Amino acid sequence: MENTSLQLPRSRPEALGIPGAAILDFLDEVQANGMELHSFMLLRRGQVAAEGWWGPYAPELPHMLFSLSKSFTSTAIGLAVHEGLLSLEDKVVAFFPDDLPEEVSPNLAAMNIRHLLMMGTGNDQDTMGAIDRCTDGNWAKAFLAAPVEHTPGTHFVYNTGATYMLSAILQSVTGQTLLQFLQKRLFEPLGIHNPTWESCPRGINTGGFGLSITTEDIAKFGQLYLQHGKWNGVQLIPEAWVKEATSKQISNGDGGESDWAQGYGYQFWQCRHGAYRGDGAFGQFCIVMPEQEAVLAVTSGTNQMQEVMNAVWGRLLPAMAGEALPLDEETQNRLQERIRSLQLAPLAHSIRPELESAVSGKSYVLDDNDMNWSRISVRFEADQAVIDLYETGGKHFALPLGRGKWLEGTSDLIMPRQTSTVSSFAWKSPDTLELSIRFIETPFHITTDIRFETEDAVVLDHRINVSFGPNEAPPITGKA
Repeated sequence: MENTSLQLPRSRPEALGIPGAAILDFLDEVQANGMELHSFMLLRRGQVAAEGWWGPYAPELPHMLFSLSKSFTSTAIGLAVHEGLLSLEDKVVAFFPDDLPEEVSPNLAAMNIRHLLMMGTGNDQDTMGAIDRCTDGNWAKAFLAAPVEHTPGTHFVYNTGATYMLSAILQSVTGQTLLQFLQKRLFEPLGIHNPTWESCPRGINTGGFGLSITTEDIAKFGQLYLQHGKWNGVQLIPEAWVKEATSKQISNGDGGESDWAQGYGYQFWQCRHGAYRGDGAFGQFCIVMPEQEAVLAVTSGTNQMQEVMNAVWGRLLPAMAGEALPLDEETQNRLQERIRSLQLAPLAHSIRPELESAVSGKSYVLDDNDMNWSRISVRFEADQAVIDLYETGGKHFALPLGRGKWLEGTSDLIMPRQTSTVSSFAWKSPDTLELSIRFIETPFHITTDIRFETEDAVVLDHRINVSFGPNEAPPITGKA
């Protein structure tokens, strides 16, 4: 069945051949293995069989996709090729004559758009390292200066810098960013509202990461690919491109049980069981299962990405029947109750020590630390607290936290822009205050313990749930 509307239709799982018990089993496995999912939406035959959000995450909130953005970049390139703006055989160096190294190696000269798409550029490592080290904001020049050790097309290396180059090439040809180019061609026809995409210092969308959309938007994208690029009677993406982009273009391992070793297409991973996917760091997924006529969209804050897919293959995929199943009211009621109860709870308020009033509003100067924090204070009120945090450069963050409940706000504490937050606090012991802040448009959740050694001396222990670097910072000491 083809979905033709802007809003995905809803149905009961049994009507789509999925027993509700299988979805409960999936949720049980997620919980039992400590996987922090933020949302899921399971489609079959163009309809939503089940969906859920772990509060405080919510349907209307966009979520950072990280590398799942790459599949959208691939789509833009496919459309540009279809419109005659690009060819997959176009050489990368031709688009950047002013940014080339003094000596262009034969391998760099041979690199084309197809090689960028298939992660077969010939680089021995991801060029984002070189890009991160560049100081002039010219990411393309940094990419082109990186060594190309292998003949392009012969060697797979996951290369986010290559996807950025696709974005830069598209913008150089069209004069539009990826976001602008896809607006009328993809986002508006699918009813994807207010997508955002991060940019490099020169105003080029980052391509390999940086897109933020909702869970249902991810599901629509997967459904579009399942429908061979057709939506609402219109062929939005050429069918031939869908087939090529989602087929194996290069080997990336020996198969086995890893879903990162089944082959790679044009910014789509091959999966076991005849499926394919786009995915992003910390558990962002768009899994397309053609044989089952199914799509699964997931957002998360977890490092257990293979375990999430194992739960899909073990619990959901084998349970999908060819025909509708008899309605099981009891299981359906249990499933709906389970979905309604999904939540990531705030810190539980239990005690309110005398120390609270003594330290309320007191400012603590912090010793030099990796977080670049210079000063902190906590002001307590009846049902909330406000953290005043200062960086060494003088920037001030005021963070309201609910007492044993989530308190909504916005912050740019760990992001380059203001993003939605929920925060809570509780005393975990008479001398230790725990702070919990969730950045609910991202995978990130930070926790800070403030241990009051005396009323005038503190030790801060700071950690983050997922990170490309360390998850814990060294203890930070401070004095009033």
